[in-house]
Amino acid sequence: MPSLLPDSGGPTLRTHPGLPTARDAARLDVLLLLLPVDGAPQRRLPDQGAWRSLHTRQPARAGDVRATVLPGGCAGVLAYCRPDASPFELLSLAGRLLKQALALRPDARRIGLVAQPPGAAARRRAWQEALHAATSAHAFTLPNDRSRKASEPAPKKITQIELFAATDVDARRWQATADAGNLVRHLTALPPNVLDAAGYRRALSQLARRHGLTLRWYGEPALRRLGAGAFLAVSRGNASRDAGIAHLTYRPRGRRAPRPDVTLVGKGILFDTGGTNLKPHRSMLDMHTDMAGSAVALASLVALSRMKSPLAADAWLAITENSIGPKAYRPQEVVRAANGTTIQVIHSDAEGRMVLADTLHLAARAKPKLLVDFATLTGACVYALTERLSGVFTNRDALAPALQAAGHDSGERVWHFPLPEDFDTDIESATADVAQCAIEGKGDHILAARFLKRFVPDDTPWVHVDLSAAMRRGGLAHVPTDITGFGVRFALSLLLDQDLPRP
Repeated sequence: MPSLLPDSGGPTLRTHPGLPTARDAARLDVLLLLLPVDGAPQRRLPDQGAWRSLHTRQPARAGDVRATVLPGGCAGVLAYCRPDASPFELLSLAGRLLKQALALRPDARRIGLVAQPPGAAARRRAWQEALHAATSAHAFTLPNDRSRKASEPAPKKITQIELFAATDVDARRWQATADAGNLVRHLTALPPNVLDAAGYRRALSQLARRHGLTLRWYGEPALRRLGAGAFLAVSRGNASRDAGIAHLTYRPRGRRAPRPDVTLVGKGILFDTGGTNLKPHRSMLDMHTDMAGSAVALASLVALSRMKSPLAADAWLAITENSIGPKAYRPQEVVRAANGTTIQVIHSDAEGRMVLADTLHLAARAKPKLLVDFATLTGACVYALTERLSGVFTNRDALAPALQAAGHDSGERVWHFPLPEDFDTDIESATADVAQCAIEGKGDHILAARFLKRFVPDDTPWVHVDLSAAMRRGGLAHVPTDITGFGVRFALSLLLDQDLPRP
């Protein structure tokens, strides 16, 4: 039975100011070299003859990956990149490098990285960070990993990453970001009988103690007192009464901040049967992953804590199943959300927007300077973008450039969708303030965002991330598994790197 949390953090990162020596190569299992297409292996590299032979085998093209076994037994893998490659391209190529390296040396435990980009130190850091991110992603073994056959032995755990020719490396951030992405992947992959509501609450308690976070749990009795009828409608069909909304808080040491700089909200549907509108087999099979948004919000908060970020941050996680049963909520019911809005239920499989409605309202009471929610919310967003990008929406047009920039810079690409007010006519209701969704599914990603907007005060800057890229067959960019962990890199780039407009 897999554990609730990963056994430990990722590989240890060691940095070296110069190129690897022959002694370094002798203790490495794999040495990765990333070159521009018009570059060549430096003469000071150990086993220069082998590298030169690999390099001159044929003309270099962007995206080429070549491998050999160096004289000392270390696997040497060489790849070529366009000098102006985007972060997504870098991560994708780095992932291919690691895949080739581990095919050659599946027992690899110590991996050396060398990047030789042209130009400024910032480009070198970007190339090096992509190699580190890919190594950390490939070093991680998922519970219930369907990409590996049951008959195959588990790969050896990569324990050490050696970064050569390192310049101005933010090792704390690199490791915190990589570990956070792997935490998302681990939680999302857990079987639903392991990560049930009680198990998730235990995992949150462990993480809170480990990272100095404050945890408050709002169980069903507390939510009834708060009038959270939208959440409770969904949780009503559960066999056990352990669903709830978790509130975690991170505050920088020495700072008292009653108003959070940022609040992260996540959809945590631990298994989604579809409820009364029951899903068919193929659609239900992987619905233990419907809590990925909560994992992104949680892991991003953990990363901020590990980095000792100056940002005061909260996370609110809506944790329940959407089960079938005699008490499950039904179409045409009218329920009242915590902000007083009445909702006409149209489809029980649109449960994500129901639990988020109350969670967004509760999270917004502290008047955060920025509110960001993450959710595997709609199939319409997958149809619009495929699983290669995720959709973003905001009630502040001024935030759109920062959202696009964060997607580009992180390599977790997003597309900014509009929020036209006239879409509200599609979710008008004759029996309540709003219909949960439209009867037809077209444009549902926009309608869902319009629905959620009702539960965020107009004076609160808000971003909604529809995680259409949370799952992709064969992985995405540097991540080799179907569960991608998409969202953490984007969130941290948005919060730490972008010049966000002030509210």
